[in-house]
Amino acid sequence: MFLKSNRVMETDDRIMAILTCLRRGVAGIYVQQKLNELDKEMGTQDWENFIKEIKTIFSDKTKVVGAEWKIKSFKQEKQNTADFVIEFEALAMKTDTNELYMIFLLKKNIQLEIIKMILGYPPIAVPETLKEWKVAIILVG
Repeated sequence: MFLKSNRVMETDDRIMAILTCLRRGVAGIYVQQKLNELDKEMGTQDWENFIKEIKTIFSDKTKVVGAEWKIKSFKQEKQNTADFVIEFEALAMKTDTNELYMIFLLKKNIQLEIIKMILGYPPIAVPETLKEWKVAIILVG
């Protein structure tokens, strides 16, 4: 908003305006390195590259990795089936994993008796999608 409301138009000025807002912690270390880099370069900076760099450096990939690690080891054990599926869905939304692998993890981590019962359905009624598996698990569990 600052950049728009104050009509900061020049790329170098926009970059400097953002860098001045990032002063503490890890961001402060990044700013110092970036300022040193800018001092050495004499040309105009590229705005798109700067934005990509900021997003790459400050995106929180640790949350995704943490959720992927947690969902791999998340077992139902004695937990209520519906509660387990709800927690599984919450973790699944935080991961960067495809549906087929999510189905595998869901079947692997739910009580074995529930999966056996579902796999005992007539072939046409066996779930195929993650949504169908979740519904079937809740109905059986």
